[in-house]
Amino acid sequence: MKIVIDRNIPFIREPLERIGEVTALPGDAITPEVMAETDILFTRTRTRCDENLLRNSRCRFIGTATIGTDHIDLGYCKNHGITAVNAPGCNAPAVAQYVLSAISASLRPGESLRDKTLGIIGVGNVGSILARWAKGLGMHVLLNDPPLAEKSHPEKSRLFSPITHLAEECDAISIHTPLTKDGPYPTHHLLDAEFYRSLKRTPLIINAARGGVIDTEATKTALTKGLISDVAIDCWEGEPDIDLSLLSQATVATPHIAGYSKEGKIRATAMVLDALRLWMEKNGENPAQLVEGIRQAGLEIPTVAETITPDMLDYDIMADTSMLKNLMDNPASIPGKFEELRNTYHLRPEPGHNAD
Repeated sequence: MKIVIDRNIPFIREPLERIGEVTALPGDAITPEVMAETDILFTRTRTRCDENLLRNSRCRFIGTATIGTDHIDLGYCKNHGITAVNAPGCNAPAVAQYVLSAISASLRPGESLRDKTLGIIGVGNVGSILARWAKGLGMHVLLNDPPLAEKSHPEKSRLFSPITHLAEECDAISIHTPLTKDGPYPTHHLLDAEFYRSLKRTPLIINAARGGVIDTEATKTALTKGLISDVAIDCWEGEPDIDLSLLSQATVATPHIAGYSKEGKIRATAMVLDALRLWMEKNGENPAQLVEGIRQAGLEIPTVAETITPDMLDYDIMADTSMLKNLMDNPASIPGKFEELRNTYHLRPEPGHNAD
């Protein structure tokens, strides 16, 4: 069995070497030629898994060690007998940590998190942990998630607010939706010029979801006009060729690392390997060696803190901001350096876990 892995997925190679021949490559080096004789692929967001990559491949299983599947043509995979799995929620605690750290970094002298109202758009894995932690820190929290509200029992649906309410009440607004352009609730450019004009306060806007959920040009205009007080951007339109003007204007600006905790990476790897185990069982293959490899690698899914205290928000988000902003002296280098910073990031501990 031939297995290809993105070389930047941590903790995954050793368990897989027990069941096949493993080749580790950069994401952009996983080509149709590489895939021609590949049975199993483990990837991240920088490898587009579509007909072009898979047309002449014998691949039957793709695991992405990410929460998102934007880079995988799920329809093509389904129609061609390829099982595709992701790791939903793997980095949710890390992203919640990032958001609360960004809000803390924006506080003026004398202010505290208890003074603030946080609006959360998208109350899935990330949004629900963020809401729980923020409430525990004394913040007032407003939730917006039309698809979830629609599916909820009437009593639970009352927990959600329309986006217009967030625009009126919030000191900070953080978005945690997938990027969609179709359907009843598209999220592409959800925060656009019209949204910014509707604001009654001047909130901090935080994007640690997908670059396209906010309109870059509208966001820059909103900053210039004082419609918003600040932005914290981790996910950018056009990555890695990011907007330099927005980079210069943002107080918090990072290279798509909001979810990059050690515990999050362990969760992601453990989740996709367990999905492979189930797939092997379903297809009549014995996963015993894989299971032993997972055990030997110590890939137990880390716990998530129920609540956090202010002293647990010790992540230095401004140090990560400096890493990216320091590249502005040589703008032409930013796309390559953006990827380098992302791929060589020192994984931080989540709240409730200790640094190495």
